[in-house]
Amino acid sequence: MPVATALARLLGGLTPTTSSTVPLTEAAGRILATDLQAAVSLPPDDLSAMDGYAVRRSDCAPGAPLVRIGESAAGHPFSRAIQSGQTVRIFTGAIVPDGADAILLQEDADASGEEDGATVTPRETVGERQFIRPAGMDVTAGDIILKVGTRLSARAIALAISAGHTTACVWDRPRIGILSTGDELAVPGTPLQRGQIYSSNAAYLSQFVMLSGGIPVDLGTAADRPGAVLDHIRKADSPLDLIVTTGGASVGTHDHIAADLAGEITSAADNNGNDGDARMDFWKIAMRPGKPLIHGYVDKIPLLGLPGNPVSSAVCAMVFLRPALAKLSGHDDQPVTIAARLLGNLPKNDKRQDYLRATLTYDENGMAEIRPFPRQDSSMIGVFAAANALVVRPPFDASLHEGDMVQAMPLDPRL
Repeated sequence: MPVATALARLLGGLTPTTSSTVPLTEAAGRILATDLQAAVSLPPDDLSAMDGYAVRRSDCAPGAPLVRIGESAAGHPFSRAIQSGQTVRIFTGAIVPDGADAILLQEDADASGEEDGATVTPRETVGERQFIRPAGMDVTAGDIILKVGTRLSARAIALAISAGHTTACVWDRPRIGILSTGDELAVPGTPLQRGQIYSSNAAYLSQFVMLSGGIPVDLGTAADRPGAVLDHIRKADSPLDLIVTTGGASVGTHDHIAADLAGEITSAADNNGNDGDARMDFWKIAMRPGKPLIHGYVDKIPLLGLPGNPVSSAVCAMVFLRPALAKLSGHDDQPVTIAARLLGNLPKNDKRQDYLRATLTYDENGMAEIRPFPRQDSSMIGVFAAANALVVRPPFDASLHEGDMVQAMPLDPRL
């Protein structure tokens, strides 16, 4: 199955579930579940954009003295209206008094003092509504300021608070069950026995889920036996929005996930009264690394089965798991590629979409350049950790030479 088709099938079965109202001070990174309307206008009143004098434009003529009758400062507005021949000392951010329709810059006037009753003589004329920020210039009360599906950045939170909100309704973080499989896996920090490797995929996926806005739920490690995956999933003591497995997805004698999902296996949980609703949606993707990827359902919970090789698992997480987390969180976050100049040569590609670990840099003119690592084995986590991008090659891509343009997928440094 092509990558794009598989991704569409996966995302088509996912929807956000529940939402909650949370304080905006705790909402960074969350996704709005409803539109947010401004409760107040920004600014709420006409404000001065400069330090100077609030004047009536018709009175403001070079050499024609005005009488200072008061002061307007931010947080301390002048409460009366300006009459003919009068002016009010005003400062940046202060409310423009009633009757005034322009601001005379302080450097364009000669003042006899800073007390009320002082004479202020303009040296310049003023334009209509000069240096006045009108009420509602930024936002008008009732306007939709942030739409459903918006990720709440620090900027968005500042806007929401300025517009009169203290809370927001956001989609709940999806709960992602992470299940490793394999008799060869050892707990990190324990002595390795011959034939064992440390279980790093679960740690990677847990961090990946957290940094992508989800809540990881550790489902442990399933043994290499029929039905073990279903047993672990059904023993989970908390609700899950998505199950992610790693390993056991290939065609070897000790790989059982495909058979479990295809209904060929009855788990111990089934014998204890579970309805046994496990089914396969698709298996095997035309991509490298990551061909054995599986999608199915266990008791109506969607399952994404990733390969066991560390790089295959990580690349599939970028291509499939991150968009799935986004969909469950109420927004869209599919992989983005940029055009980059290839450094080196590449042979023609076969029928699978290829994701090559690479180093992305920029030349002195800002042109993106990318150099694939010479070895691309899917077990080499050191190469993946050193990479900062993937070269994405479509199926049957022709041979490429240095200087050719390719598509590059930058890797988020946090992931």
